[in-house]
Amino acid sequence: MLKGLYKTLRRDERGITGLETAIILIAFVVVASVFAYTVLSAGIFSSQKGAEAVYSGLQEARATMEIKGSMFAIGNTTGNTTDGNATAVSFTLTNALKGQAIDLTPTSLNHVTIISYTDDLQHEADIDWDIQFIGKHSDDYLLEQDEQAVITVSFAALSPQPGIYDSFTIEVKPVTGAALILERTLPGRIDPVMDLH
Repeated sequence: MLKGLYKTLRRDERGITGLETAIILIAFVVVASVFAYTVLSAGIFSSQKGAEAVYSGLQEARATMEIKGSMFAIGNTTGNTTDGNATAVSFTLTNALKGQAIDLTPTSLNHVTIISYTDDLQHEADIDWDIQFIGKHSDDYLLEQDEQAVITVSFAALSPQPGIYDSFTIEVKPVTGAALILERTLPGRIDPVMDLH
């Protein structure tokens, strides 16, 4: 009788097979949940980094200036319009987007916006400049929404100062936001005031 029961138990392996299947199923569920958690964590991390990049780019764009109108050069002639040179340039700046104020404290005070000058013969990393607001503005040196500021860059420290057909680059670098690069060429005649378009 014991022999018959043993044979019956040996042939009937349904319980063991069910237990193995349950263990394998649980293992698959655990592995799948760990994998799903890893994928979700990576997705959340990458979306956070993407959002940070978008906000950083937006902040950068909101603190960007643009030139409004033409750039004008002030000329110094000695009677002959081909012997003179430009002693300064001026241009008007506004906010590119309605957003963050830009500090335009001039070089005569404690300035943070840097204007540099470059031509074929020289590079001046921090050239002297001054500011005058026109139209509606507050009583500070911040370029805010709907304000316009005339920047006058002096060439007094340059040697030689740019003359006829000379090309030069002026770069306005605020603390935040993109740098504004202005490339111009002087005409073949030096006048007291020249529109450099």
